[in-house]
Amino acid sequence: MKAMIFAAGLGTRLKPLTDHMPKALVPVAGKPILEHVIGKLKSSGFDEVVVNVHHFADQIIDFLKAKDNFGIKIWISDETDELLDTGGGIQKAAPYFDEPFLVHNADILSNVDLKALYDFHRTSGNDATLLVSPRKTVRYLLFDEKNRLQGWVNKETLQTKPEGFVYQPEVQKEYAFGGIHVISPTLFTYMGDDWKGKFSIMDFYLQTCHEARLGGYVKEDLHLIDIGKADTLAKAEDFIRQNH
Repeated sequence: MKAMIFAAGLGTRLKPLTDHMPKALVPVAGKPILEHVIGKLKSSGFDEVVVNVHHFADQIIDFLKAKDNFGIKIWISDETDELLDTGGGIQKAAPYFDEPFLVHNADILSNVDLKALYDFHRTSGNDATLLVSPRKTVRYLLFDEKNRLQGWVNKETLQTKPEGFVYQPEVQKEYAFGGIHVISPTLFTYMGDDWKGKFSIMDFYLQTCHEARLGGYVKEDLHLIDIGKADTLAKAEDFIRQNH
């Protein structure tokens, strides 16, 4: 099974730790975040992984070489010249993927069964399947009764996406995105001339959700740690101790 890890981010929320290293190599419970994510992917059956790099790219490449790629196949998608954001990063890595692949942020730890998510996608007929949960937030993805993505709302400002989308809380289900998704190569057929270079995959999802088949994989008891900020590092260490 194939996967992609986003490891190209600047890690600005983790400064000053990321002044001298990429976010993916910030240690949590004695190991770099990236090592925890690769370990979970490997134990879930993923044996071919693309890692995109930009910020301190050489450090990540050297780290993976020193670890002999953790005994799996790892390819580097080099964004040193230009950070392409999530959508552009996936598009650049498209040649590596001739089958569905799981996309995982490098700064997320969770209790989700990655193989179960992947298997669900394989049988769903979706072009992409997004891990979602009912956790409290301000910005929600909105789904219909079949868990097909319909749009997005900011509950504080009532801004909606895509343009012209009408928020109907009585008929739409509200879920928060969990930073993990599975994509089939069929999704790339929707990336026409409007989607080149640097762009957000979530913007793409919201602009194409009424054309592409985009579904939600709902995990009611999702426990997710976003290690994007320094104050969550301690929570991440607690999470790792509790789940190992």
